[in-house]
Amino acid sequence: MRSRWLLRFPPRPQARVRLLCLPGAGAAPAMFRSWSDQLPTEVEVCAVQLPGRGTRLREAPYTAMAPLADALAEAVRAEPRLPTVVFGHSLGSVVGFELADRLCGTPGHAPLSLVAAAHRAPRLGSAGLPGHLLPTQQLLEGLAGPGGTPPEVLARPELLKLALPSIRADFELDFTYRYQERPPLPIPVSVFGGLGDRGVTEPELAAWSTHTTAGFRLRRLPGDHFFHTGPSGAEMLAEIRADLLQHI
Repeated sequence: MRSRWLLRFPPRPQARVRLLCLPGAGAAPAMFRSWSDQLPTEVEVCAVQLPGRGTRLREAPYTAMAPLADALAEAVRAEPRLPTVVFGHSLGSVVGFELADRLCGTPGHAPLSLVAAAHRAPRLGSAGLPGHLLPTQQLLEGLAGPGGTPPEVLARPELLKLALPSIRADFELDFTYRYQERPPLPIPVSVFGGLGDRGVTEPELAAWSTHTTAGFRLRRLPGDHFFHTGPSGAEMLAEIRADLLQHI
């Protein structure tokens, strides 16, 4: 049965490894559609579609991290067993961390590694920005760039009205996130950040090293918070591709 949670770009039943992608606040999973073109056919790109988005528009969005991560972990455990790398951008990085933490003890579903981009380490908590409380126009200004809310949504008031509850829910998820002390992940963690990202500092990215006992790598690439949508995104994906090839 097809999962409501995972969109496959495209389905690859013969895949030997899965790249599970989590978009940032206000972003659409379709942003990962083109990644398959840059990866071997043995890799299946799966993007997470949260409640309140796309075909799940009528479902209430999550505003708290723990129940979201629990439900997502349950959905992933229901998938066929396949070696998996978890990737998250911005808010998706923290969701990915919480997901990986829940899956690491599950035989057959424990992730190979976690790749985080453009977010401070979980132990540092949220960025402290109550975006969900901002006036609509101010909220949207921060989402209008590449990698944010799709421009076709921003340009159409009727779509924007439907999308706003989930956008605000994403920012509430981030703002209210509180890290709970636990053992580090037993899998490698790779972290990427934009050199021009004024919202995340290098020490905040480097603090991800405390969340793993199995190897850590940090790279900062040209670009801002949405560096992954420009030329630097191809460079980051090339590194992810090299890691995936080790498991094919």
